[in-house]
Amino acid sequence: MSKEKIDACIRESLAAYFKDLDGVAPHNLYEMMLACFERPLLDAVMTQAAGNQSKAAQWLGVNRNTLRKKLTEYSL
Repeated sequence: MSKEKIDACIRESLAAYFKDLDGVAPHNLYEMMLACFERPLLDAVMTQAAGNQSKAAQWLGVNRNTLRKKLTEYSL
């Protein structure tokens, strides 16, 4: 999947979200979006890295301690 397709998917999802709100102002949208994509991202990367946190952290471009914190945060 290309970056453009991912971008389009996010935009379509947000458009549907705003439509569902029916004029009501969103709250904590940034945090909500981070949580929506961060958990599945971490889960998929950890699966592909066969549970190797060092490899996963390298692929994600984050410090291993940061990855560990996020994995704990999402109970992964």
